[in-house]
Amino acid sequence: MSGFRRGTRLGIDVGKARVGVAKCDPDGLLATPVETVPRDDASVTRIVALSDEFSAVELYVGLPLNMRGEDTASTQDARDFAAALAVASGLPVRLVDERLSTVSAHAALRSSGRTQRSSRNIVDQVAAVVLLQQALDVEKSTGRPPGTPVPQEPA
Repeated sequence: MSGFRRGTRLGIDVGKARVGVAKCDPDGLLATPVETVPRDDASVTRIVALSDEFSAVELYVGLPLNMRGEDTASTQDARDFAAALAVASGLPVRLVDERLSTVSAHAALRSSGRTQRSSRNIVDQVAAVVLLQQALDVEKSTGRPPGTPVPQEPA
């Protein structure tokens, strides 16, 4: 536990239509859902407002890779979104492997008795919770921040 840096973090699951947002407590014990942000020109602005509201110290953006760890059609989109967040927020942004977060989110929602249709509005938040919790657990077990830092200057 000595290697864990205190502070609230946001987990962000970037999708084509929606962006799921989750947060954790300052001790990084538990990730909880915050909201689903519509994916549009105001998405980054809304997430920056949430990071201010929760006094976030860092943002984790899910990086969609295939099972072999290679880029997918959504990988560059997530990288671009993370870069825009880094510039707009001025906060450290880290890309974290999210290979199983959406699959885990759907499985958790199914096991709670929700259909895929009734889960559509919250699955992105649950995926953000899963990726944030995995990132927190990695940092606690290794003593190192998870993922890869995103440069704060525009490319």
